[in-house]
Amino acid sequence: MKKTIIPIAIVLLSVLAWLLWPLTTGRWKVTRNDEAIRYKREFLEHGPASSPDRPNIVVILADDLSKYDLSVYGGTNVSTPYIDAIGKEGVVFNEGYVTAPICAPSRASLLTGRYNQRFGFEIQPQKRYPKNRLEYFVFKYFIDTDNWKVANVMSYPHREDIKEQGLPVSEITLAEILKKQGYATAITGKWHLGEGEGRRPNELGFDYQYGFYEAFTWYADTADTNIVNSFQDEFTDRHIWKQARKNACAIRRNDTIIDEKEYLTFAIAREAIRFIRTPRTEPFFLYVPFSAPHTPFQAPRNYYDQFAEVKDHNKRVYYAMIKALDDAVGMIMKELTAQGLDSNTLVFFASDNGGATYTGAADNSPLKGGKLSNFEGGINVPYMFRWKGTVPAGTSYEHPVSAMDIFVTSATVAGALLPSDREYDGVNLMSFLQDTSGFRLPHPVLYWRADYNKAIRKGNWKLIVDHRHRLIRLYDLSTDKGETNDRQKSFPEVVKELEKELESWEKKMIAPLWPRIMDYKMVIGEEVYYFAV
Repeated sequence: MKKTIIPIAIVLLSVLAWLLWPLTTGRWKVTRNDEAIRYKREFLEHGPASSPDRPNIVVILADDLSKYDLSVYGGTNVSTPYIDAIGKEGVVFNEGYVTAPICAPSRASLLTGRYNQRFGFEIQPQKRYPKNRLEYFVFKYFIDTDNWKVANVMSYPHREDIKEQGLPVSEITLAEILKKQGYATAITGKWHLGEGEGRRPNELGFDYQYGFYEAFTWYADTADTNIVNSFQDEFTDRHIWKQARKNACAIRRNDTIIDEKEYLTFAIAREAIRFIRTPRTEPFFLYVPFSAPHTPFQAPRNYYDQFAEVKDHNKRVYYAMIKALDDAVGMIMKELTAQGLDSNTLVFFASDNGGATYTGAADNSPLKGGKLSNFEGGINVPYMFRWKGTVPAGTSYEHPVSAMDIFVTSATVAGALLPSDREYDGVNLMSFLQDTSGFRLPHPVLYWRADYNKAIRKGNWKLIVDHRHRLIRLYDLSTDKGETNDRQKSFPEVVKELEKELESWEKKMIAPLWPRIMDYKMVIGEEVYYFAV
């Protein structure tokens, strides 16, 4: 009997040891580029002589907002007069793109003017990975994660490297380059670019910070009777509600946690207005990354009551959040007027990616897909620019532009010289808006990559590639903006050309600095697609 028990015990202990063996690996170590950090420090230390005619710059960013959530693009669910006015009083970009269909990588690109793939910010930062095989298998096979499937990845970063995830400290933010030009700088809203040492807003060029570091937080206390909540029985939503305003979801002012009572969308606008009102002699840069209408879905009751005709409770809360967002943007724009700053302030408005269709409320139609896809619904976003007296009102621009252009445009009009040690992918939009010939294009080609998800748009051709799931799609956007007609069999030479160009671009990028943890499953019609998260 003892002879039988001993081998069984050895086998069981071996299996247990195998299951409990850590999955961490040095492969995912986030290393700092000391040479680039040294160059950045020296570059920022030497500012040029200030110029008195530098404009103020305001960048307003929505979170998960579809183009068709706005009436300026033809949306009918919510009237958005204040956001619309930014485009009507300046330029509406009908082909505005972001570099990623998900929050953090998109924002990293916007604030640096570079493809986020250039510096390894390819995947959403993660707080937690499975510690061992047992935890991995339990999470993968025994926990209901809905359409968020645990990725087939069996190596993860060490704990100290997880803390390093975020915007590399070697990158130069728009706040830093404008501060070098003598600008006062502030952020009011969502950060989501890291919270480790050197990666917080006050350490990356912002004189003043208000908001939160995580991808989400509560807009208000759920017990507040003036707030209407929409809870969804969905994997990510359950997680978000559970986080409340703890840890990175806490509301902070200059890294000090505060107890915010006001509905968050209005509080973000309030802090932006406070910064605008601050007496100063220098110009200012104000970055206002709202969290609306990202989940959790919460809206003030008086806004919810404005959509009594909407029978779907979830959509009704969502629409109310967008209406509140529009009013908050209006508060900021009215303050610029009240302070006499209209003609000396550039105002950008965009969304970090398309609407999140998995919420059951957002709809990017007639565009295909949404957040977490490289279809147009995920990366073609609302994008507007106003500079009264400089950019003619009522301008409509039809050529592809990128959120990366916000950095280069802003730096250029502020009189800044771009660092010479790195390549910039954004362009100065002013030079293209002033060019009436139509021969010059801001971006003849645009690229996307998130692990196995890749895409390229060249002219009107759009190629989507997923090598992991052996998927290739070719679309002609001039006749098929909804990406319904795959043309790869009719134009195999175009597929080869775009694949080659995509491959050439990838060689200039670096590998992701951390791995994906999940694969999001999106079903469109009868087809199934996956996206690396």
